[in-house]
Order: sequence, then structure tokens, then C-alpha cells
Amino acid sequence: MLTIRRVETLVSINQQLDQAPGCGRDCLGNCCIPGAKLPLYTFGVKKNSSLHKGVHTNNGDHCIPGGVGKPNGYGIDDSQQENYFLDELLLAQWEDRMVRGLFRYDVTACETKMLPGEYGFIAQLNEGRHSQKRPTEFRVDQVLQAFDPKKFNFTKVGQEEVLFQFGPSEDEVSDYYEKAPVLASPNVIAINVSPIEYGHVLLVPRVLDRLPQRIDQDSFLLALHMAAEANNPYFRLGYNSLGAFATINHLHFQAYYLAAPFPIERAPTVRIPYGRKKGGVKVYELTEFPVRGLVFEICNSMEDLSEAVANACIYLQDNNIPYNVLIADRGSRVFLLPQCFAERQARGEVDQEILDTQVNPAVWEISGHIVLKRRKDYDMATEDYAWKLLAEVSLPQERFDEVKAECLKAAFDGCHQGDVVNVGACNGIENGNHKASVKDSFKTSSMDSIVPGEGVGVEG
Repeated sequence: MLTIRRVETLVSINQQLDQAPGCGRDCLGNCCIPGAKLPLYTFGVKKNSSLHKGVHTNNGDHCIPGGVGKPNGYGIDDSQQENYFLDELLLAQWEDRMVRGLFRYDVTACETKMLPGEYGFIAQLNEGRHSQKRPTEFRVDQVLQAFDPKKFNFTKVGQEEVLFQFGPSEDEVSDYYEKAPVLASPNVIAINVSPIEYGHVLLVPRVLDRLPQRIDQDSFLLALHMAAEANNPYFRLGYNSLGAFATINHLHFQAYYLAAPFPIERAPTVRIPYGRKKGGVKVYELTEFPVRGLVFEICNSMEDLSEAVANACIYLQDNNIPYNVLIADRGSRVFLLPQCFAERQARGEVDQEILDTQVNPAVWEISGHIVLKRRKDYDMATEDYAWKLLAEVSLPQERFDEVKAECLKAAFDGCHQGDVVNVGACNGIENGNHKASVKDSFKTSSMDSIVPGEGVGVEG
């Protein structure tokens, strides 16, 4: 007599993926995130506002990393340092992802050296970032572009790359939850799979809202809170606009640890008599540094600092001026750096010797951490090379003065939407050598002549 015997059902991997909820990749998209739980770090808003200390010397002309009391070699008082929980948690989680093999290369094996000279530029040989970094997928001649869901964005990364959600607490106490429901559109801190340095992470505000790469008030304040919560002077956040070597058009900040002062942090500054009466934010201008820029410093309120810098960034965005931002000193100092390297490159104005190194000066390079892609460039790197590279980035003096005036007006008087004017970032040429300069003028606007895919490479 024939009988039917029950046997275990076998299914293929593809069938399992088809039957699993979402896309099967366990990503951050709406296909997988409903019902998911991720670690959550909450921070106290009021606590962060009270962490800041003065960061200038007595004459007010020279910026150094923050700290009071007896400083060490970097101008930082080790006796005053407290490693808050975020600092230790972030590094522990980052190292866990490294052990799990989620990075494209071992950044801890990259060679690094300080270049001899007055400024202390830092060079790193990072061949893996050059060969394995994700290519750019958007135009480089427009600072503001619409979000394109078909191109790579952070909703496509795996949840295993996320260290934790990051948001304000309800009781002003920092706390950590190993598993918390993903509600609405969370801010997330994720690893950068193509890291530049130890602890290199990404802060992605409201990841599910799919915001394009443009700064607003809320996102910039969040970045300041992250810097304050880490409470480590060696932890900095950076931002690259489109056209200034951002590679992904999805709102994000970068951050990593470097146990040395960036040259830009030590550069002399002069006080700009603007903003003292506008809520406790002081403004300085960089001097004796190859890239011209503004330095905003907190006096009383993190919110006032955020509002001033964000308004200036919005002005630059609305007027198609590429820029970079460095957040230093636990969120108490912000460097705002309009630039025109990509424009000059497209016009054939950048020294070929600089182009041959294939270095695209984003926020970290401008700050003095030069990431080199070829062994011969690393071996031959000098302070003169670093200065020449960064001098190609800077707006000419006359043009910078115009942009500076408008940035300050926007920062402290507020941005006036619809008041956008056609202002070109580069209306002049300067020789890359800081000992000589030649000026010329152009009738075209900032980024109009750049054609994507013709000699303009972008990263950062």
C-alpha cells in the first residue's frame, strides 16, 4: 500500500529572501525599518550648553584647541578632560564593526606623518580610499540639488552599519538603550565604510526623510550637540557641500578622532567687530593660513551659535557657493570655509602638479589633514606642497571680502529667502604659491561653466 510520508521542506536562499519581510537586506529603508529595533543614545540638551570653555588666548588673536588650566603640548588641559559615555560607546561600537569586517580596508594600517615646518600639516597615505571609495553620482556645478532615491543614499545601508540612533532625552540625562523601536525618522550615527581615520563615522539627520545635502537650523544644531556630547577635543565633525567634495546627496556630517591639533585650529585669527550684540557669538577671520575663512565662537548659547552659522551656510547654498565646515573644540568653535577648487579645476586654472596627486580638498584636507592616494606623493609631501594645494581652494581676497560681508549679514540679520543674488565664488585667480598672487576677473558666475564628468573629481 502506498503511503505519504512527511519530509522537511527545503527552500533556496532566494526563496527565503522573497518570504522575508522587506527587501531581505535588512537596510534602513521603509521596506525593512518598520518594526525594527536599533540601539538608541539620548543626550541632555541643557547639559551640553554648559560644557563650553573659552578657546582663545588672552590677546584674542590665536585659536587653540579648548581647555583651561595648565595645557599640554596641544594647548589642551588634560586634567580637565572627562570622557563622557558617548565617547567610549562610539569607539567600542566602531571597533566592533571593524572586527566584524564591515570596513573596506584597515585604516589603522595607513601610514601617517606630520610634515616638517611651521604649520604642522598632517599627511596620510590611504590607497584603499582611492581604490574602493564610492564614486560620485551627481552634478558638481550645483550646490543645491533635489534628492534622487534612485542613487545611493543612506537608507540603502545595512542596519549592521548603524552604531545607534541619536536624539535628545526627555529628562536631560544621557542614556543608552541596546534595543529601541525606530520611530518616525531617526537621526543615526553609522560607520563610514571608507574611513579616513580611527572612529570615522557619519551623522545622518532624520535619515528616512531623505533630505538632500544642505544644512538647515535643526541639522546643524544636532551636529553641535554631537560634538558637545563626545566632549573630546580630538573629535571633530566636518561637512562638505555639493561642489565642495561631498560624494552623496543625502544630508550627512562626518566625524573622526585625530590625536593632534589640526593646523587650522592653531592658525592666527583677527576679531571681526560683528555679532557681539547678537546673542553671544563672536566672529574671527583666519590669517596666515592658505584658505580664507570665518571662525564662529560660542559665548553663551549653543543655539545662538547654530543659528548664526546655519544662516551663513544657507546664504552660501542659496547663492551656489560651495563650502566646507569644521566643528571643533567640543562644538564651541566652527570654521566656515567657502571654496572654489572645483570651479577652477574645470576652467583649467589649477596647477597640473596639484591635479596629478588626485587630491580633492574637502573639509579634512582644508583643515590640514592631507589624505594622499599614491605612495610617491606621500614620500615627497612637504609643507610647501600642502600650502600650494590649499591655496588653490581659497577665494581671492576681493571676492572673499564680498562673500564674508553677505555671510555676516545672513548670520546675524537672518537669511532673506528670495533675496538671492548671482555671486560667483571665484572672480579672480591667485597663484597657488602663497608668496605671489595674480588677480583677474571673470564675467561668468560661480559654477556655471562646470560640466560634470569632464575633469572634475569629487570625494569627501
